[in-house]
Amino acid sequence: MERLHIAFFGPTNSGKSTLVNAICGQEVSLVSPIPGTTTDPVRKTIELPGLGPCVLIDTAGLDDTGLLGAERQRRTHAVLDETDIAVVLPMPPNEGHREQIAGESASDGPDIGKLLSRADIPVVYYTRGESVDSLLRRIAAARPAEEERFLTGDLVQVGDIVLLVMPQDSEAPKGRIILPQVQVIRELLDRGCNPLCCTPDSLLQALASLKDLPALTITDSQVFGFVNSHLPAACPLTSFSILLAAAKGDVAAFVEGAQAIDRLTTHSRVLIAEACTHVPDTEDIGRVKIPALLRKRAADLRIDIAAGNDFPEDLSPYDLIIHCGACVAGRQVVRARTRKALLSGVPITNYGIALAYLQGILDRIVIPGSLRRT
Repeated sequence: MERLHIAFFGPTNSGKSTLVNAICGQEVSLVSPIPGTTTDPVRKTIELPGLGPCVLIDTAGLDDTGLLGAERQRRTHAVLDETDIAVVLPMPPNEGHREQIAGESASDGPDIGKLLSRADIPVVYYTRGESVDSLLRRIAAARPAEEERFLTGDLVQVGDIVLLVMPQDSEAPKGRIILPQVQVIRELLDRGCNPLCCTPDSLLQALASLKDLPALTITDSQVFGFVNSHLPAACPLTSFSILLAAAKGDVAAFVEGAQAIDRLTTHSRVLIAEACTHVPDTEDIGRVKIPALLRKRAADLRIDIAAGNDFPEDLSPYDLIIHCGACVAGRQVVRARTRKALLSGVPITNYGIALAYLQGILDRIVIPGSLRRT
């Protein structure tokens, strides 16, 4: 289940940090009467009644005019890309001699309502003095209704045996398995399927243990070629990254974007975009393996890495963007980045689809939604 991202916007000193602290019941954000106390966005994961798992995001004032005001405003605007519901606070009392009301901006304040409406984000306007319980009820009411979405989509049904091929290399966290694998295993159990887990080294043994072929094989994208070469052609194949692409992104755009790989030259520039930040290892898929495969086609092409929130505002220098599976990012982030790429005329794909294309097996891969089912 994705966490609901609730961001708090408003002028400087409007009480955003105080409100976030009140909801959390602890001091998450520093509170001070000094304007500009909140600089970078502050995030707090929390479980809220009626809302479930959430991320609360406290932001700097949209009217910040300090020495770093422009940069703080830029970072606040960037939060829009990950916001599911926005809570807007009014102007502080006695500033501008009136309080900002829904969708209206004070003469000396930012037009927050219009900014959020352009981003197509549900907005809850906080009434000063309102109780936390009342606010949470209104946030819950504003939450968009969503149909239940499955990562495995229409690829499985009750009773299916699903083979999961999960490398346990240096990139895998010691003592546990990575989030997409956990999510898929849990989903398969909830859907009445029978997951069978193995590593690439035990793939043949796992297949031999089955009376019939698995209904679906899901692999880590980095071993696509190996798994495909050992898997009977009659067995449908996909990857964890591709399942995430179908659930969170515009998978049709990702499939089309992969075609741009054939147009890369030594003068091309590629952006590898990661939704999280981590210390890369020698087997890192985004910083080592994908760049190595790309440079087999165009040896001297330039590859830039953007991690976490550092997604460039200007995408025009790039000939292709390859995004990670976004296991820790919400749909809002992936779709906002995809939209920015397409509006800039830059092809975009994701790790799993790019790796399948680079290894010549994209036509072999199945994708939820019947877009590319064989």
